[in-house]
Amino acid sequence: MLRTLAHPASLAGLGALLIVMLMACFPSQTLESSLRGVMIWWQVLFPALFPFLVISELMLGFGIVHFFGKLLDPLMRPLFRLPGIGSFVVAMGYVSGYPVGAKLTVQLWEQRLVNRAEGERLVAFTTTSDPVFLIGAVSLGFFHNAALAPILATAHYVGALIIGLLMRFHDRKAPMSGPHRRPTNNQGKRRESRIASALKAMHEARLLDGRSLGKLLQDSIQSALRLMIVIGGLVVFFSVVIEMLTRTGVAEAMSELLRILFQWFGLPLQLADAVIYGLFEVTLGAKAAGSSGTLLMHQVAIAAWVLSWGGLSVHAQVVSLLSRTDMRYAPLLVSRMLHGFISIALVYLLWGWLAP
Repeated sequence: MLRTLAHPASLAGLGALLIVMLMACFPSQTLESSLRGVMIWWQVLFPALFPFLVISELMLGFGIVHFFGKLLDPLMRPLFRLPGIGSFVVAMGYVSGYPVGAKLTVQLWEQRLVNRAEGERLVAFTTTSDPVFLIGAVSLGFFHNAALAPILATAHYVGALIIGLLMRFHDRKAPMSGPHRRPTNNQGKRRESRIASALKAMHEARLLDGRSLGKLLQDSIQSALRLMIVIGGLVVFFSVVIEMLTRTGVAEAMSELLRILFQWFGLPLQLADAVIYGLFEVTLGAKAAGSSGTLLMHQVAIAAWVLSWGGLSVHAQVVSLLSRTDMRYAPLLVSRMLHGFISIALVYLLWGWLAP
């Protein structure tokens, strides 16, 4: 009996039942938090993510991904132990934000262009915030200070690249996908043949896809809309969960425990709420960090942690995408934790040079 209750599925079911009971006890608060989640999705996430999702689908269909993959293969393999096609996921993931990197990685996995280990490495360091949210929402919207953007961006994206370098040691015995040719001695011929082979790979990928422009555009929009609906549902769900935890005093109890830990390390106690909110949802955590009213350096450090951790809402979005593959959640969880602490360290290290 106890073993059955300790099973993850049983615990998740009990948690869902508890949330439903709390929603019945606080109906008006449930409605308000749901509407707040919908507003975050519609006003922030939808306009920021939807165009990039459509564009990435089109680029996959046109074979542009295969072009850059062939071209950048000699750079990606020694640095990150990834095929060159992963460079497209890195670029789009950093520009578009979570969970675009995971979505594109899943598509590459489905096309057998990356294996499980390479997919886990890609997802680990491409699950990042997009610059629009980092600059517009966090720096300007929550901190009201555009001068904070350089240090936040440096800590976040440099930290992600460090995670990428560290993840090259993940599952080291796994084979590398795709051909790995030795470079020739003639640099000019090598560059010429690389560009020619990249163009050939793009052409072959386009022929293999075979869809007309109209069909490709239609499929891209439908795929992007499906993912946006999933993202919206998860944002609303976690908005309700946070509200229920707040109403029952669980969030305050968690914050109180964290304040004890902060006291040991000499950190401002006011930032505990930002960490608890950021544990579940990025937007709420970053907003709480910006309005905590303490020393700016500590506020920015916690905001960098929130952006890099991603929140359980983002984790759930990525897991929902990975569920169609054999890729595991554990590497993502470890990498997000490491990324958060690396970002905090980079904020403190770079504060003297990049602080406003």
